[in-house]
Amino acid sequence: MMPKALFIYDENETAYRFNDNHPFNQKRLMLTVDLLRTAGALHSGQLLEPIKASEDQLRLIHNPEYIEAVKSLSHPSPDAQWVAMAGRYGLDTEDTPFFPHMHEVTSMVVGGSIVAVDSVVQGKAQHALHLGGGLHHALPNKGAGFCVYNDASVAIEHAKQAYGARVLYIDTDVHHGDGVQWSFYTDPDVCTFSIHETGKYLFPGTGAVNERGEGSGFGTSINVPLEPYTEDESWLECFEEVLIRAAKQFQPDLIVSQHGCDAHAYDPLAHIHCSMTVYREMPRIIHRLAHEICGGRWVALGGGGYDIWRVVPRAWSLLWLEMTDHPLLQKLEQHPELPLPQEWVNAWQAQSEEELPVTWLDPTHQWAPMPRRAEITMKNRQNKELACLYLP
Repeated sequence: MMPKALFIYDENETAYRFNDNHPFNQKRLMLTVDLLRTAGALHSGQLLEPIKASEDQLRLIHNPEYIEAVKSLSHPSPDAQWVAMAGRYGLDTEDTPFFPHMHEVTSMVVGGSIVAVDSVVQGKAQHALHLGGGLHHALPNKGAGFCVYNDASVAIEHAKQAYGARVLYIDTDVHHGDGVQWSFYTDPDVCTFSIHETGKYLFPGTGAVNERGEGSGFGTSINVPLEPYTEDESWLECFEEVLIRAAKQFQPDLIVSQHGCDAHAYDPLAHIHCSMTVYREMPRIIHRLAHEICGGRWVALGGGGYDIWRVVPRAWSLLWLEMTDHPLLQKLEQHPELPLPQEWVNAWQAQSEEELPVTWLDPTHQWAPMPRRAEITMKNRQNKELACLYLP
């Protein structure tokens, strides 16, 4: 019997790590997997290991010169000439410094997202989740924003070339999905949708509503920039209305979604004030669209998320619960204060500097409302209407 969803995972993906003090910490993968296993929501029959992407596959998006630079800077002691040129490739910054074996581990990340696409398009599962992926900022010739290779872009181009698929890319990261957008900015067969904090205040500074694509790709780039301190209701209103209209107009064969969970109020690298509710609702909306529009074909990837203890494990677990129609979701509907497995909390609390949450959702009734809520909501609605300008 075909599983509803496959979980692409290899603990070696946690080696995608720049340094001990860097905010991109893939220990969050282990925390998520352990939460799902403790909750009885992930079993061995759903697991599939990634394989390393070949250089031919990397070249679907990345320039050969850039790949050579990544490989050369991956040596434990790279040659001085490559170190001197690292800046040319965006690999000498505080955000994206080169690190040993980065080519090997990032090739595995890319390969995992390709495996996810192959599994879904070939009918091995309706859905596939690869939380190690979602490195959406890397450009064809440059690393950026914690991203060395852009697994999302490579997987999308693979879906196009191997299967002739029209792809809808949905980016829920609080940072604009710039690398994927620019990769397909003139391509009428890829629609990129990104909801994010406005680039006026946040990296990478792009993602305005007037970035709509060029040439035959005009209209297939859709951006929904939101104001700092946006809360759940406004975020979800903008997300659902624009995405549904975009999806129905574009009519994709496959949905690829990126699930950065850094729009949460606890995240240290942004200014949006959402709760775990958006990470329950967004997957539900995407799931419904996948079945309504493209035969259920849905590949989901990870992404940003820098409160690795309190936010990422819950958000990514809720995504998997949705993809598998797990009975825990029904319990959560009936009991919004449903507790997390105490065994998981006990196992990890000693390692966390923050007190771990004890429920799947946040107790938002205890949160103080944001000042200027009405003004923020009005501004977001204005941007929502602009984003919908060319949509039916």
